[in-house]
Amino acid sequence: MDLSKLGYNKPLYILPFDHRSAFATELFQKKSLSDLSYEEKELIKEFKMLIYKGIKKAVEKAVPKENAGILVDEEFGEEVLLDAKRNGFITILTIEKSGQEEFNFMYENFKEHIEKFKPDFVKVLIQYNPKDSQDLKERQQKNLKIISDYAHENNYKFLLEVLVLPTKEQLNKVNGEREAYDRKLRPELTIEVIKTFQAKGIEPDIWKLEGMETAIDYSGVISEVRSGGRESVGVVILGRGAKEEKVQEWLRIGARVNGVIGFAVGRTIFWDVIEKFYKGEIGKASVIEVISKKFESFYKVFSFSLSKSTS
Repeated sequence: MDLSKLGYNKPLYILPFDHRSAFATELFQKKSLSDLSYEEKELIKEFKMLIYKGIKKAVEKAVPKENAGILVDEEFGEEVLLDAKRNGFITILTIEKSGQEEFNFMYENFKEHIEKFKPDFVKVLIQYNPKDSQDLKERQQKNLKIISDYAHENNYKFLLEVLVLPTKEQLNKVNGEREAYDRKLRPELTIEVIKTFQAKGIEPDIWKLEGMETAIDYSGVISEVRSGGRESVGVVILGRGAKEEKVQEWLRIGARVNGVIGFAVGRTIFWDVIEKFYKGEIGKASVIEVISKKFESFYKVFSFSLSKSTS
């Protein structure tokens, strides 16, 4: 394919709320999604509509609609996807099964589901470490190649979220400290994953990656995602459910690096307030207001840092 046609050149501020298994296991204390009752499933749909209303309010106040991304699943977010499409938001449809260690398609006939919504982006989340078993890596690469090719052949942008989770051996190298792994090992491992995928013809337009600790780390990743003529491919920083202060730090550093085009912060914005709503501690209006303010806050942190880097 023509690699120069890959990528996305506009800022992109995403609120991802395609979470499914997390609601089942963490909020409702179920073993899996299949254990949810009808009433619980309807509640998750309500949660997602409230989150969406929070995004809409942030757009009314500050966030440019042309840069606001709605990332949600079909199972609980169909109404959100349809409304967002009608109202001119950037729509991003997740197509992987939730809560799986290995990437598999949510639906065997995933193409029909994509065509139903015609999103701007199709998105996949994958857990992938260069030290995983060869069989696992090959199976994941095969499925990623399928969706990468389908997206580009049918004029959809492809957003790939990669979690490079540490192996036991890698954690042992840093005395079991996850922060030390993130700082010392993950940047190079991430670059290795990117190189591997590119060599296999897996070509995201945007990489959704965990925050880095330094501008040098971000620059190394950007250098790789834009290698070989991929000059418009970008990176968005995911929140990983971290505390607000940590996510803001990642955004401030990343915004100053050319090629980091935005963020995808979800749980850090909505989880606590949705939990309070579920427990009856706050009402719908408060949920919408808090989500709106938090999303707007991250937008301002990133855009302010971005303006400083270009001034």
